[in-house]
Amino acid sequence: MPILEREPPKGRRESYVLPKVPVPPLRQTLDKYLTCMKHLVEDEQYQNTKAIVKKFGESGGTGEFLQKKLLERSEKTYNWVYDYWLEDMYLNQRLALPVNSNPAMVFPKQNFTDRKDSLRFAAHLITGVLEYKERIDSRALPVDFARGQLAGTPLCMKQYYRLFNTYRQPGLKRDTLLIHQPGVVEQEHIIVACKNQFFVLDLVVKGKKLKEMDILTQLEKIVKMAENREERQPPFGLFTSDGRTEWAQARDVLIKESVNRESLAVIESCLCVVCLDEPSGMDCGDTSRALLMLHGGGHEKMGANRWYDKPMQFVVGEDGVCGTVCEHSPFEGIVLVACTEYLMKFMTGSPSKMGRATSVSELPTPRRLIWKTSTQIDSLLKACAQRLQSLVRNLDMDVHKFEAYGKEFIKKQKMSPDAYIQIALQLAFYRCNGRLVSTYESASIRRFHEGRVDNIRSATPEALAFVKAMTDIKASDSEKIKRLWDAINAQTNNTILAITGMGIDNHLLGLREISKELNMDMPEIFMDKTYVTSNQFILSTSQVPTTVEMFCCYGPVVPNGYGCCYNPQSEHLLFSVTSFHGSTETSSAVFIKALDEGLLEMRGLCSRTNKSQAAPSSTTGHSRPGVGGKPPIPPESRNVTLWRF
Repeated sequence: MPILEREPPKGRRESYVLPKVPVPPLRQTLDKYLTCMKHLVEDEQYQNTKAIVKKFGESGGTGEFLQKKLLERSEKTYNWVYDYWLEDMYLNQRLALPVNSNPAMVFPKQNFTDRKDSLRFAAHLITGVLEYKERIDSRALPVDFARGQLAGTPLCMKQYYRLFNTYRQPGLKRDTLLIHQPGVVEQEHIIVACKNQFFVLDLVVKGKKLKEMDILTQLEKIVKMAENREERQPPFGLFTSDGRTEWAQARDVLIKESVNRESLAVIESCLCVVCLDEPSGMDCGDTSRALLMLHGGGHEKMGANRWYDKPMQFVVGEDGVCGTVCEHSPFEGIVLVACTEYLMKFMTGSPSKMGRATSVSELPTPRRLIWKTSTQIDSLLKACAQRLQSLVRNLDMDVHKFEAYGKEFIKKQKMSPDAYIQIALQLAFYRCNGRLVSTYESASIRRFHEGRVDNIRSATPEALAFVKAMTDIKASDSEKIKRLWDAINAQTNNTILAITGMGIDNHLLGLREISKELNMDMPEIFMDKTYVTSNQFILSTSQVPTTVEMFCCYGPVVPNGYGCCYNPQSEHLLFSVTSFHGSTETSSAVFIKALDEGLLEMRGLCSRTNKSQAAPSSTTGHSRPGVGGKPPIPPESRNVTLWRF
């Protein structure tokens, strides 16, 4: 097993043992793949797929050869799937980052009395960010440990150390994740966006770190500078909202000028971006705040007051709309949750350190980033603005608080809240469409070295049997509750397989990618229509629970799909559902209505049957079935299902 070094500073060495991500048995993955897809495609198509899979997996065939090569790769690397996964999930993707990729965390609505009040909030937030980064740099963050079934197992911490030192640079065919190594590039500045202008806020002046009052002073200067129309620069932040290839092409034009290269380099090496937004003119309800976080309301509002390539981008609106927008490739949701919860607790629990005197006698004027434009660049910017506006108009979002009950009721049924909600999502989709589709629910594999996620395929045969029973007026309650337990158990078993490195998606991805590396003809299994269908996640879901008042949201991953992020609380369930107006197959409001109805029907079913029917013996006494008699892994644990990617 490899030793995972946590990049200790100045000779301080701390390490802990983490296993490598396993390579699942080939036959197990192929059998599971067929099981996952049989009920999601037509029978004729399935029979064709079954024959293709059989040929792929036969003794001495292509599958065995690729499996052997994958095992060899595993022996030579710390994590055989990491690079494949990162490129496939993010760096190779060409869609624009807003909505399509970048998730957002929406903070509670703030009640600012005036602009200076919002700047005080921003200064305090930046102070919290610097404190959290200091904890990261000094390796003072406590190591996360797995709970439940494999309690005590340390979890990989590397994602935390990429919160503030990474940048996603656009490429013509593939983006690059830049990682600034400590000691090589000193990150001593943040970028502040205000009125679509970008300013450098140096955090160290004359060898001294700025105090909170200093930061506030600099933010006030930035706001004043941004109001100067004579020095106003073009809204170059719009470029980062465009498709990745289009942005890469525009970047190639920009960097022909040295001043543009210098401005880009300063942004790429910053610690984070802080966006000081003007009032949006929209209502400040949950849905409107979520929209402003995801895409800024387009170029007519705050869409150009962003730099979407930077992983950590904090938004502080003068009207109290606040949150963070994240470029997702360096880290998963649990890291974002941990960071933002720390900041929210810092904001409410740590008094603002605004002294009368500043710590630095003379603060230099913050530097405005300068851009050299041209007719060609202006034309490219206008095209960017139009494409962003189309994306804004197309997004159909509904943030909904289901208040009839929360996870405590589900736990009383001795059911996993996560599995229960996943089944409810399947029921809602079936009610709307009369079928089930490939569904993505992320499962953390952080118990392994550099582990990211695999997929829990929630659209199981057992889930289909349940939703059919629930929509059959002839089905009895006893049959329905049995089908519900079958679906819960199947979902739980899939979860356990995924978090222990036995999921099918990463394995199939590895087999496909290693065939490319070997310059082989693409195996038929990966060109099969069923494989294409299996990776079109019309229902993209994730549980992102929080312990403080905030919520996460993101967009669909396919044009005719839904993005559904849910936050189970004790007495209510919060759902952020997105789809696209351009699809005739989807409607966020219709889906929410079906979800509401299904959750109420499931409660009624449980309430009617729990008096006369005990839970199945395999789950008696615990909310989730375990393996080998061990306690199950709680779905709300930080290392289970906390993000879609």
